[in-house]
Amino acid sequence: MQRHRIRANNRFITLKLVVSLMLGWLALNSAVIAAPPQQGQDVSFITTPANGATVQGAVQIIGNADHPEFQFYVLEFSPDGSDQWQFVGDGQTPVLNGLLATWNTATVPDGAYLLRLRVVRLDGNFNEAPLQQVIVSNSQPVPTDTPAVIATPADVPPTVTPTAPPPTPTILIEQPIVDTPTPRPIATTAPLEDPDETSSIIPEVSGFSLSGLRDACLYGGGIMLGIFLLFGFLATLRTFVQGFIDRIRRK
Repeated sequence: MQRHRIRANNRFITLKLVVSLMLGWLALNSAVIAAPPQQGQDVSFITTPANGATVQGAVQIIGNADHPEFQFYVLEFSPDGSDQWQFVGDGQTPVLNGLLATWNTATVPDGAYLLRLRVVRLDGNFNEAPLQQVIVSNSQPVPTDTPAVIATPADVPPTVTPTAPPPTPTILIEQPIVDTPTPRPIATTAPLEDPDETSSIIPEVSGFSLSGLRDACLYGGGIMLGIFLLFGFLATLRTFVQGFIDRIRRK
């Protein structure tokens, strides 16, 4: 009886340990996902101009260029569909949400171009940010929203006030009084609402990706399941060995 009680206590402690480890793992991954990028992290991307934007003239390219082993960064452009990369600008210090370089698009023909940002590390290798496509259109103005035209008093035609005609003489004709029965109102029944018809409002989340949290949960769940199976196997093995020893002692 004492042996069964010890086994039950061991299983409860094991289950409690597994649950604690799982909760700690999920909390750690949530904190890592929600943490903003700090100085010295591996972050390299272009924020402005946006992918697919139409630009002209001098364009300020803004973004992040940083790495724990940062040496310098290089910004280049190339016509879309070719591999003819040309220099735009570089920097010797990390940049976090700041100006990377200014690109004079007046020196290139109109068309689609790709922007490439590379952060060179101390070992000579580099990290490359996702390519950004922009449309250069210096010969045509960049389309903007046209403001609505408000009519001025000069554009409004004058209002013509009609003249009232002279009063028409009224002729009174006596008519016999006839009793007309008043129709009874017909009772109508309003259609009943179908109780099965319900409406629900489901909020939608945009601009935020849960793929990182989902991957962290799946990874943590897999680890916790492995730990749980390992403890279960050890408990079974211990029970088997203990039973084998008891049978030997009985003999």
